[in-house]
Amino acid sequence: MPRTRPPYTPEFRQQMIDLVRSGRDPRDLAREFEPSDQTIRNWVAQADRDDGGRSDGITSAEREELSHLRREIKRLREEREILSKAAAWFARETDAVPPKSTRSSR
Repeated sequence: MPRTRPPYTPEFRQQMIDLVRSGRDPRDLAREFEPSDQTIRNWVAQADRDDGGRSDGITSAEREELSHLRREIKRLREEREILSKAAAWFARETDAVPPKSTRSSR
């Protein structure tokens, strides 16, 4: 299993982004520091999206909102399922729903 490391701090990421924007090559930075050159390129691309310089993906704020909305949808579905089961149980307990029979005779 590959070793994992804690995520890079936002300050470190911003320093790498600033260095690339000032003309440093991501490959040189990758040799000097730990993240790969592709990781540094990804950080720069995301920073460009966040700054409005690119429109080929979602911004960090949009990603955060999407994550929040997905969590809320999951919670609401769970609550709906619980309420549905509770309503069915209470209906059976209070005889609000008549038991199923074959045919009523008239």
